[in-house]
Amino acid sequence: MSIFFENDPTLQSYWRSIILYGRNVASYKFALGKALIDLNKKPNDLIKLEDLSEPFSNHLCEHLKQNDKQITSSNSKFLNSLKKFNQGEIKLEERNEITKKLGFVNVIDAFHEVNGKTIPKKFFIDERKDSGGIRLTNHFYDLFELQESENFLNEVEARWRLVETAWKLGVAVKLVQVEHDSVGEQFFINTKLGRINVTSSKNALNGYQKSKCFFCFDYISIVKRSLKLCNVDHFFPDTLKSKDFPGYVDGIWNLVLACKECNRGEGGKFAKVPSLKLLERLHKRNEYFCSSHHPLRETIMSQTGQNKEQRTKFLQKCYDSAKKKLIHNWDVEPKGTSTF
Repeated sequence: MSIFFENDPTLQSYWRSIILYGRNVASYKFALGKALIDLNKKPNDLIKLEDLSEPFSNHLCEHLKQNDKQITSSNSKFLNSLKKFNQGEIKLEERNEITKKLGFVNVIDAFHEVNGKTIPKKFFIDERKDSGGIRLTNHFYDLFELQESENFLNEVEARWRLVETAWKLGVAVKLVQVEHDSVGEQFFINTKLGRINVTSSKNALNGYQKSKCFFCFDYISIVKRSLKLCNVDHFFPDTLKSKDFPGYVDGIWNLVLACKECNRGEGGKFAKVPSLKLLERLHKRNEYFCSSHHPLRETIMSQTGQNKEQRTKFLQKCYDSAKKKLIHNWDVEPKGTSTF
């Protein structure tokens, strides 16, 4: 099984392996990740549980307002207390005290575990017994000095939304079929009760691309109003929708994040067919999702094939069809270092 950080053991890859690709039985890991980001600016590297409790429970309470299902088990004393807070039955101080006692029982121990193993570079040390909290490491501070750290909060939120939506629907994550709204750049799920908007497609796709343009590896952002804000691009151009193309053009398998120059700048891709080198990159991306626990796995498999051989033949068929219709190939010189 492919493990994200084994291929690229950088701090940002370790962080994403924790947040984006591990198995989940509760959403506490996401809340802890967001709370750590909230507290990043505090100068003291020891965070007491009483100080961690408020941002941690704030994030869970906000999600509980939208989605009652934040755990796979049938009941949780801790989450029931947070629901009481949302309903005005308990005060903030009581909620925070309950969080301190019940909220961190498992999540602190399990935070750095990916596929049953602890990652070698930890972002905090557990000092609950000695100091009553957790101590942030230099790895954490180094991580958030990186330019791409501006994207982490949105990535955590996107992963959280995908997982909790599956729990809300009462199905395993792997059974959720996610669709894409090109106009609103949103992933959504159609149910008997109607459409459920899940998360921004940019936020959900950026984890794999590590804040790099899919085509040229230039830096991209998923933060609104950023000068480097990326575009959701169709690898095989969306002009193929009306040309008897063998693949679902708006399918997640065909969506990548691109910088503005590659997407619509001078010398951009437009209605051209990406080179075979880029096709191989798309295949690698899709295979990564299919070999991981990512919630988009089953959607991509249903659109491209249930095994690697089928998916390879599918992409070749799409390439042949696109080449016959659009004729011209497109490639671009890299502007940054390959990170995926």
